[in-house]
Amino acid sequence: MKTFPTLIPDVFVIEPKVFGDARGFFLESFNQEAFSQALGLSVEFKQDNHSRSTRGVLRGLHYQVKQPQGKLVRVVRGAVFDVAVDIRPTSATFGKWVGVELSEDNHRQLWVPPGLAHGFLVLSETADFLYKTTDYYAPAYERSIAWDDPAIGIKWPLVGVSPVLSAKDAAAPSLADSIAGVMR
Repeated sequence: MKTFPTLIPDVFVIEPKVFGDARGFFLESFNQEAFSQALGLSVEFKQDNHSRSTRGVLRGLHYQVKQPQGKLVRVVRGAVFDVAVDIRPTSATFGKWVGVELSEDNHRQLWVPPGLAHGFLVLSETADFLYKTTDYYAPAYERSIAWDDPAIGIKWPLVGVSPVLSAKDAAAPSLADSIAGVMR
């Protein structure tokens, strides 16, 4: 496995070693020891999730105010533009974002540590998105930030189309309003 840092120091792109031949390929999608050594972290995952979405669906930007979740994300079918936003008020990279294409072809994964908001845009006809989380889903603590907040300025690869959003994501507040609500 190879790891690559991003502009947010504790967000990493992970490229597993892929063994391929005429029959197809094999890769180790997760190995606790290799993950811990490569990132210098001791992380325990508690939940695995799988979503399927169609082209243009944008999910996020999601986070939990209590029980924050670290996420190890990957795509096993299709392609997405995956985004992490640093929403930790005391962080040197607060309000910054990183984005990377994850696909069934490049096999990349993204490590999004607890305390960051996460979202993705589906680039292919459909995408199967898998992720491990470091804490359980807690609906009472789940929050969203507006995907198009100009203060964050994410450059989503939308070409003349509007994304398909859930009602919750369409009504999500700005980062400033989200943080103000948490600090009250």
